[in-house]
Amino acid sequence: MINQSRLIPCLLLDQKKLIKTVQFKNPKYIGDPVNTIKIFNDKFVDEIAILDITASKKRFEPDFHLIERIASECFVPLSYGGGISSFNQVKTIFSLGIEKVLINSNTFENPSLIRECADYFGSQSIIAGIDVKKRIWGRHVVYNHKSKKKTSLDPIEYSKHLESLGAGELFLTSIDNEGRMEGLDLELIKKVSKKVSIPVIACGGAKDLLNAKQGIDAGASAVGVGSLVVYQGPHKAVLINFPDLEIRNKIGI
Repeated sequence: MINQSRLIPCLLLDQKKLIKTVQFKNPKYIGDPVNTIKIFNDKFVDEIAILDITASKKRFEPDFHLIERIASECFVPLSYGGGISSFNQVKTIFSLGIEKVLINSNTFENPSLIRECADYFGSQSIIAGIDVKKRIWGRHVVYNHKSKKKTSLDPIEYSKHLESLGAGELFLTSIDNEGRMEGLDLELIKKVSKKVSIPVIACGGAKDLLNAKQGIDAGASAVGVGSLVVYQGPHKAVLINFPDLEIRNKIGI
């Protein structure tokens, strides 16, 4: 039986460059995004997510020219997030060939944006992002990248709120685990997945395929991977890679 869960390369952009971070800090140059997309085209990936973290943090408008170049080279479903703050931006991004948009930080300031876009384009094309950190005593809270602060929001309740706004998927990221390759936050995945009816993409810390499968078993519909598909070996040499379909089917992801 062919496995239906998804393994999604999540590529981070910083001023037209592809980078990889640890807890969204200390960026390391990985390569040219367009060339990287070309490599993934040949590796039978399920879909790809492109996240412009600079546009989000610095309130830049999406780089439409770069988005168009990337979309023109990508032959699998492609999601884009970063700097999205208006309906017209979303409309432009879709016109460039992107299948889904990911709206994250601007939801705090303009929650109606998700509703407006979902009503017009359909919920299936709108992903709501939610970034999570732990407080000192281990409690999960939602993190706001724009203010660079932990909020008092509970991830479960906030996820339900995003679903009620019309989001078709949730992009759930553990900031504490991001880039460390020490394992997904399975507890967080379980808690959120149980309380929403829309698919959850779990991201942050996947160390190998078995760990990604644990994320699926915990309730995620997909696992977003970064370090796992841009690094190779114990010294993390840069090498764009993706597991063979046969291996993935044996593991169940």
